[in-house]
Amino acid sequence: MTNDKPPIWRNHRFWQITAQFVAVFLAAILVIILWSNLSRNLQQLGIKFGFDFLKQQASFDIGETPIAYKATDTYTRALWVGLINSLRVAIAGIFFTTIVGITAGITRLSDNWLVRNISLIYVEIFRNTPLLLQLLFWYFAVFLSFPKADNKISLWGFISLSQNGIELPWLSFSPEFSALLLGLIFYTGAFIAEIVRGGIQSVPKGQWEAARSLGFKPGLVMRLVVFPQALRVIIPPLTSQYLNLTKNSSLAIAIGYPDVYFVASTTFNQTGRAVEVMLLLMLTYLTLSLTISIMMNLLNRTVQIPER
Repeated sequence: MTNDKPPIWRNHRFWQITAQFVAVFLAAILVIILWSNLSRNLQQLGIKFGFDFLKQQASFDIGETPIAYKATDTYTRALWVGLINSLRVAIAGIFFTTIVGITAGITRLSDNWLVRNISLIYVEIFRNTPLLLQLLFWYFAVFLSFPKADNKISLWGFISLSQNGIELPWLSFSPEFSALLLGLIFYTGAFIAEIVRGGIQSVPKGQWEAARSLGFKPGLVMRLVVFPQALRVIIPPLTSQYLNLTKNSSLAIAIGYPDVYFVASTTFNQTGRAVEVMLLLMLTYLTLSLTISIMMNLLNRTVQIPER
């Protein structure tokens, strides 16, 4: 009895696995070469490499400290404060920009002429102006132009606006945090609005007509029939916008909000450890981005149509 199994080198999967091993091997060699060159150059320049500076006293104050911190604490503690500040902005920004983006995206398709065009103006203005310019506008032209805390503006009896930022009965935002958060929300929300609009329009018209024929009201048609199907198109590009929001939060340094990039910059200026600080920043933003990507990929799997 002859063996009709083809040789392994004719197996397509074998070459796929081999190519992956070769790619990993070449990448490892490249990293080793780059690290060797970096170490040699640092030695020639007399620059010490290491992370021992993280145990040294930071000797600088941080404007917003969600956890206990004082100037006599270590650089490690200071960087943790900056990281938590970044997470505060990223989490709140992702939550509120999703609401703004979905609302603007749906109203872009509204039958009401005024609502539709207000949404269009919002998207075109915020999407086509630089984020840094918007942050400076929110900070200098909006929050710093508010009256002082003694004469604060009250909205609906429970929201207060002043130069100290936004104050709620259960929470208060500094002007730096408020400006950064609003800038990220409305800038990213404009892009999400177009993603949502495109996702909704990708749903076949037959789905709309079938839902209407069953007597569903327009709101139920959108909520129960159209939007769940549009999520399959919306979520992949939505993930990119969440990643952009998280990375764009590093522009906080322009308005003095002490995020992880702000604290890392101060650490670099005081210690001169440029390579170490940049590596820590790269690892931080890479970890945040991978975490968001994994969570959104899991969500994307739940909305996909299972194949039979």
